[in-house]
Amino acid sequence: MAETRALPRAWNARLWLSGGWLLLILLAAVFAPLVSPQDPLAQDLLYERLPPFWMQGAEPGFWLGTDSLGRDLFSRIIYGGRIAFSVAFAAATAACLVGSALGLIAGYYRGWADRIVSRIVDIWMAFPPVLFAILLVAVLGTGLTSVIVAIAVIDWTRFCRVVRAEAMSQSRMDYVENARIAGFGRFDIMLREVLPNVLPSIVALLSLEMGIAVIVEAILSFVNLSISTDDPTWGGIIAEGRLSIHQAWWVLVFPLVTLFLTVLSFSQFGEGLKARFDPVLR
Repeated sequence: MAETRALPRAWNARLWLSGGWLLLILLAAVFAPLVSPQDPLAQDLLYERLPPFWMQGAEPGFWLGTDSLGRDLFSRIIYGGRIAFSVAFAAATAACLVGSALGLIAGYYRGWADRIVSRIVDIWMAFPPVLFAILLVAVLGTGLTSVIVAIAVIDWTRFCRVVRAEAMSQSRMDYVENARIAGFGRFDIMLREVLPNVLPSIVALLSLEMGIAVIVEAILSFVNLSISTDDPTWGGIIAEGRLSIHQAWWVLVFPLVTLFLTVLSFSQFGEGLKARFDPVLR
């Protein structure tokens, strides 16, 4: 009994901690003009590579220091969160809708629908995802829309495979057979009976996909294939910090830590939601 009670408490703590971090970053990104102490694009070479506030040589108003062009690092990380969350929500939602719909149809109806969808997924997953994303962005051109489309086009297969397996498993359950006996149509059963029981897995995967989308956007911006403007991105800040790691380590470390905690929180938040709402785990 002790083990069965400890598991929900552990997942509940992960859920609140990860959700709290994501909410903090999201609020900071939404209210960036009010939260950020400086203009993230303002350059002043007199303030180049200032250290964080607790180190000797720091200047008031530059909490996490500045980069090689004198731009405030804290403000740039906050505004970079806007790009990261925009890509995460838009790309993950698009991939979820397409992949989940196809996976649900393939897993429940099976037959020719399953064969067609499965072959498309196999072909799609033969391409390395990151290289495929870089190729798509290179073809579509740089920009936020291109990054979102590239991630959605690549990662819908992840939802499709998981939802297909879950739908196939749920369709064998007794409650599905009881619904058939009660006279419900196949489409109604899929939406009213199978889909609600697959939703916990979809929610967990959606949260995980948001973290993956943040990573992919950071990689694309690291190689200068994300947005084409001077707007700060976490990957772009990391690329800049890599060049001055020996002179100003904070320019590399702080955006890396922010990226790591955000991706980890997306993953833990999704697993926490699944543990909380999945009737089998409960």
